[in-house]
Amino acid sequence: MKILFIGGTGTISMAISKLLLSEGHTLYLLNRGNHNSGLSGDIVEIRVDIKDEDAVRAAIGDLKFDVVADFIAFSPVELERDYRLFGGRTKQFIYISSASAYQKPLAHYYINESTPLANPYWEYSRNKIAGEEYLMKLYREEGFPITIVRPSHTYDERSVPLGMHGENGSYSVIKRMLEGKKVIIHGDGTSLWTLTHNSDFAKGFAGLVGNIHAIGEAVQITSDESVTWNQIYQMIADAIGVELNAIHVASEFLDACGPYDFAGSLLGDKANTVVFDNSKLKRLVPGFTAKIRADQGIRDTVAYVLSHPECQREDPDFDKWCDKVINGVETMTKTIRES
Repeated sequence: MKILFIGGTGTISMAISKLLLSEGHTLYLLNRGNHNSGLSGDIVEIRVDIKDEDAVRAAIGDLKFDVVADFIAFSPVELERDYRLFGGRTKQFIYISSASAYQKPLAHYYINESTPLANPYWEYSRNKIAGEEYLMKLYREEGFPITIVRPSHTYDERSVPLGMHGENGSYSVIKRMLEGKKVIIHGDGTSLWTLTHNSDFAKGFAGLVGNIHAIGEAVQITSDESVTWNQIYQMIADAIGVELNAIHVASEFLDACGPYDFAGSLLGDKANTVVFDNSKLKRLVPGFTAKIRADQGIRDTVAYVLSHPECQREDPDFDKWCDKVINGVETMTKTIRES
């Protein structure tokens, strides 16, 4: 198949690109070319900025595709642009939405594609919802062949999956563990969460590519495994080889402390217990199974980060913020106990 990816080299999309190339597909990568070197196979690079519609039209000429997937669209405005560019040019358009779009607070922890979409806490999620609604309208009224994919917490070897971190990724928390400092776990750490390795996600996604039964459908792709945040942080500490020194802090308090957007990423996402029902995906992609357990993926990711200096980006501002929050919580707790 002739497949066009807008983006194609991110956390989710890199694994998909590698898998589809290994299966012999021709992959057109429409991006700036900054990270394409990690790929090999039948690749056609289209090095333009997707925001420059005239440049994109000139670059793609009269090409048509079996599949177009946009990995970097975050709002309906960007999807409107995609429709102008690729309407009539593809047999399937895949939009990467987000499982964070599901209603918060949840009416029930067990989630499938029929769970209502509503997230008052996070603009990111509301934009994803609006994007889904725009595409479904195009499908109903214009026959635009869309497939909506909803990932949850998907990670790769470059970033350890965490409940919260600063602007520079996961290493700041790993560094605190290595130094014996306390790390913050939101809430009491007992809510259930689902981590999906990008190589597992890629298998589900690849099964939807060119799949006529996926047209007009929204499909979530996650692991079937559920673990608590306490277990996740313990897995990280075990992989590093240190004792876990954790402090639990209410998600509402963390959001109130600012400056980080924990209203969205915690109250609107990770602070909620979620268990995903992937039966729809398994009907569409027979044989799909996520094979990498959370402890296995975390162990491999920690090893990669600790052996690759480019992944070890320190974040002194976040580190100071953690110390400030922890000191505040411990002082308040001591005052209450002594009163």
